[in-house]
Amino acid sequence: MNHTTDQLPPAAVGVHGLRKTWPGGVEAVKGVDFDVAPGEVFGLLGPNGAGKSTTIGMLTTTVVPTGGRAHVDGFDVSDQPIQARAASAVVFQDPVVDRALTGRRNLLLHARLWGVSARDAAARIDEHVDGFGLTDILDRPVSTYSGGQRRRLEIARSLLSRPRVLFLDEPTVGLDPRIRYELLDLIGGLRERSGLTVLLTTHYLDEAERLCDRIGVMHEGEIVALDTPADLLAGLGIDVLELRVDSSPAAARALSGLRAGGFAGDDALALGSTVTVPLHGRPAADALDALGRAGVTPTAVTTRRPTLDDVYLRLTGGSLATPAAAA
Repeated sequence: MNHTTDQLPPAAVGVHGLRKTWPGGVEAVKGVDFDVAPGEVFGLLGPNGAGKSTTIGMLTTTVVPTGGRAHVDGFDVSDQPIQARAASAVVFQDPVVDRALTGRRNLLLHARLWGVSARDAAARIDEHVDGFGLTDILDRPVSTYSGGQRRRLEIARSLLSRPRVLFLDEPTVGLDPRIRYELLDLIGGLRERSGLTVLLTTHYLDEAERLCDRIGVMHEGEIVALDTPADLLAGLGIDVLELRVDSSPAAARALSGLRAGGFAGDDALALGSTVTVPLHGRPAADALDALGRAGVTPTAVTTRRPTLDDVYLRLTGGSLATPAAAA
């Protein structure tokens, strides 16, 4: 009898023990490992300084790794950088379009730099501009564009070479909430329209939850968790109890009392004057009883759904909203 075995396609991006140590001994990335499947939207989530942009830099061949290996579309980023770059595109945090030129001229120049003929470049521009909301502004100087319009132009520009992997480094930084929402909708549609593999970095919780199939949570140059957003949140249960007290010492006493009473486990945290306790199906009133026995009276009590910030706090002891000190 013949047996067939389903084989997974090779990873679109493979990272194995990747490290980067900057001059002076600063370890920006400390041996990270992850694979990104073809067609997946994968996110690196963490605060500024976690090592996300350095990782993207190594994968896009703009930063030379100190150690480990990585490949993009099967090409080693150290040994085959030209092929790896040809298979991918990147949109960095900082703008790279020429503000003095029109949007169309920026797109045409980029296409020609990638060896696309003038005829094919014009066809590819027509293919993208409408979906990116650029048709009416394409012949205006980029200096007249809003921040969101420039971002859409940069993403459209990156697709002219028809990459198989697209890297987005903090794609919505500096944009107002409405423009961020519109851009997220645009990014979310890229895979549906083109089957692209997308790897993005972000410190925005809503971006990670909305866009990513899986998330690698980064902290101080390491990946401390890797899973789907839903599974990362599931570890904290359906609801968390958030207690405000009048001081940090009172928060420490509250957490100690909750643990002594058997209500709080290792996933309960005190940060400043706030105590966060996953309920795991238990009544919030039981926690208030335990606090009373510990002699602590909260100033505010709320229950809410857990967030990825709660996950990050549990994993690292620090908030995503607090930038790390390291570069």
